[in-house]
This record gives sequence, structure tokens and C-alpha cells, in this order.
Amino acid sequence: MDFKQNQKINQVTEQTLVVGIDIAKRTHYACFVDDRGRVLHNSFSVSQARNGFELFYQR
Repeated sequence: MDFKQNQKINQVTEQTLVVGIDIAKRTHYACFVDDRGRVLHNSFSVSQARNGFELFYQR
């Protein structure tokens, strides 16, 4: 691994929430994991609309 990649990895701490988002045209999918890669919230859909993003933010 190069130095920059190690710097980025070191920024992830126990206080970090990692959010993975699969972007699509109408419906996105998101998943929350912790610093060790343990799933905190299984994959869920996020609609491409204001209410979809508001629900995403609440989760």
C-alpha cells in the first residue's frame, strides 16, 4: 500500500461510521458499517426524492 492509502485508513477510528452507497437512477442502496467492517444496519433502499434522503438521514 502506498503512503496516502495508509493515511486514509488511519483516519477511520472507533468513532467513524462508514456508509456505503450504491448509486442508481431511481433507487439507491445504503449500508452502515463500523471501523472494523461489522454491519451496523443491513442494506436498505433510498429513493431518489427528498423524502428518501430525509429517511436516509434519520437512519
